[in-house]
Amino acid sequence: MKVESMLRAKGSSVITIQPWATVEQAISHLVGPPKIGAVVVTGVPRGYTGIISERDVVREMRRHGIALLQMPVSEVMTQHVPHCAPGDSVADVMVKMTRTRHRHLPVLSDGELVGVISIGDVVRSRLDEMELEAGVLRDLYMARH
Repeated sequence: MKVESMLRAKGSSVITIQPWATVEQAISHLVGPPKIGAVVVTGVPRGYTGIISERDVVREMRRHGIALLQMPVSEVMTQHVPHCAPGDSVADVMVKMTRTRHRHLPVLSDGELVGVISIGDVVRSRLDEMELEAGVLRDLYMARH
């Protein structure tokens, strides 16, 4: 299965925020609706600048306390987040997420942000694939016996 199939199933809308927005504004996106785990930080003509996730907020809350809410997203976000493309396989995305320890990957097509894939999307896709494979094997077995 490819990333583009996952985007078709889940939708390709992306919640974004500018780097100069406050962390409080980012949190309002995270808690939803819809409830999401990360917001893509834009601020560039094409692509993205970084991601701010629930983990980023929790980690920085310990350091800055309540003052964190008024800080700009750019001071808290994770930079240098890897991305994937619509034509990438689920297996490749799984490897990238595991190696880089990122739970969310922006999806870029020709430099344009076209979606976000989460670890939950990848696991769901892989489970669907395994269920299909098991069904096919079961049907083959039943047809032969």
